Amino acid sequence: MSTKTTPNGFNLDDSGQRVVVDPVTRIEGHMRCEVNVDEENIIRNAVSTGTMWRGLEVILKGRDPRDAWAFTQRICGVCTGTHALTSVRAVEDALKIKIPENANSIRNIMQLTLQAHDHLVHFYHLHALDWVNPVNALKADPKATSELQQQVSPKHAKSSPGYFRDIQNRLKKFVESGQLGPFKNGYWTNPAYLLPPEADLMAVTHYLEALDFQKEIMKIRTILGGKDPHPNWLVGGVPCPINVDGVGSVGALNMVPLNQISYIIDSTREFIKNVYIPDLLAVAQFYKGWLHGGGLSSTNVLSYGDIPDRANDYTAANLMMPRGAIINGNLKEVHEVDLRDSEEIQEFVPHSWYNYPDGVKGLHPWDGVTEPNFQLGPNAKGSKTNIEQIDEDAKYSWIKAPRWRGHAMEVGPLARYIVGYASGHEEITEQINFVLKTLDVPVTALFSTLGRTAARGLEADWAADKMRYFMDKLMANIKAGDSSTANVDNWDPATWPKQVKGVGFSEAPRGALGHWIRIKDTRIDNYQCVVPTTWNGSPRDSEGNIGAFEASLMNTKVARAEEPVEILRTLHSFDPCLACSTHVMSEEGRELAKVKVR
Repeated sequence: MSTKTTPNGFNLDDSGQRVVVDPVTRIEGHMRCEVNVDEENIIRNAVSTGTMWRGLEVILKGRDPRDAWAFTQRICGVCTGTHALTSVRAVEDALKIKIPENANSIRNIMQLTLQAHDHLVHFYHLHALDWVNPVNALKADPKATSELQQQVSPKHAKSSPGYFRDIQNRLKKFVESGQLGPFKNGYWTNPAYLLPPEADLMAVTHYLEALDFQKEIMKIRTILGGKDPHPNWLVGGVPCPINVDGVGSVGALNMVPLNQISYIIDSTREFIKNVYIPDLLAVAQFYKGWLHGGGLSSTNVLSYGDIPDRANDYTAANLMMPRGAIINGNLKEVHEVDLRDSEEIQEFVPHSWYNYPDGVKGLHPWDGVTEPNFQLGPNAKGSKTNIEQIDEDAKYSWIKAPRWRGHAMEVGPLARYIVGYASGHEEITEQINFVLKTLDVPVTALFSTLGRTAARGLEADWAADKMRYFMDKLMANIKAGDSSTANVDNWDPATWPKQVKGVGFSEAPRGALGHWIRIKDTRIDNYQCVVPTTWNGSPRDSEGNIGAFEASLMNTKVARAEEPVEILRTLHSFDPCLACSTHVMSEEGRELAKVKVR
């Protein structure tokens, strides 16, 4: 047993009761979490583990860089498309390829659609059950639920007592059947749930509505990318030609699909404004005291920025999502971010299951190495196929530890909104001030699990509005006679330099995403992805700094250690994507390991 203070300000105590959550569910991929709670059930030590290896960098070596997007996109089936976008940007950066304005608008529409879709799915289907008790909804009065609906969201048409009674009856049959499906194994008697039955019934009803609506949003990427998940992309632009006359061009965009996209954008904006945001504020009113789960994890934040207004300009001034870094919660200073600076972004592996030429020194992604080295520490319990307790003083995760100028950083919607707020971003500042005023909480409430959840909803609203902005921009360009969607001037590898390197970046729904590529003799020489969950889920570094997942759990009080809904509540607020940060495959495609989830 030991007590230690980390350089980023946490007092870790691994005595007390050890609570293990494995696997963490309602996320993408495989994740384990262990915490130590003291006699008052307060978390005093937290250990986050990625339990699968991502070997995608090995797979890409020697391949045509123009094909990299198709491989990297398969990293994940949830944040579909954003890896492909980041990949084509990396190749275009390396080869100095410019894209047409129409391609920029279409890419932005696809990326913004992903943001809105992902945030909706996260709030209702991955995170809501941490705050909403569907079993408690059986006690609700449908008439009172209808009145609540009309109070918090008067513009939403589905609000009659009969409507809520029908949903309640469906839910009752579901519960009585014993087949609880997604509601199974919930801690429904835990006192950490605070909503009244009517609020629970309203939220469960919208859970079902969002489940139906999400398939409509996906149609935008299907139209523009040919399919979804994993739509098609293209180095130099987008693969969908434009032909508004619709003559002699199979698969081209004409007014029929363009009008369909426009309709779906309007429907998305309506659902977010009339359902998602009101639900978010209604739920938050009952959890205003739940402002922990932030700490230093959300006072050191990083955003690369995204959504270029004009094509081929990736400077901070042209990015509609803000770029910058905040250290120690100092909102008066926004640091510039340079993804090319070898001293600025580095990945460390002293507590990760990898080998580096120098085990202590960090590597910039252009020089990154992906060499797996699984080993349990001397104080771990169990075996490599049945881990009972991780040894956090040794290697304990398949996730590397990226650092920005030596700092562990949080990335994601909250990070983007903190950077935007500190930068004076007009729309973001207006949104944040509205929520703070509505909930009657101070600006420090941002730095919490509740703040993280709220930022995701606000960003969904912002993204939906910007979908309309770029759709209008695309239509105006088409009406002006511009139908170009791709630039193939530098497509031929014979025109490429012998050796080049590039970086592509985006703001995925879960946070800052970067791909770094080296091209030699027209083939990929090295490829490294640093994904949002690599930042947020990173283990300790060589200095002992803990990552955002671990930091966010510290000092959180758990109502019942045997029912740690608070752990899930905090981890789910990040929307972890372990599939992005971990994969299992060898260069030959042979199996390397089997993982049995108990």
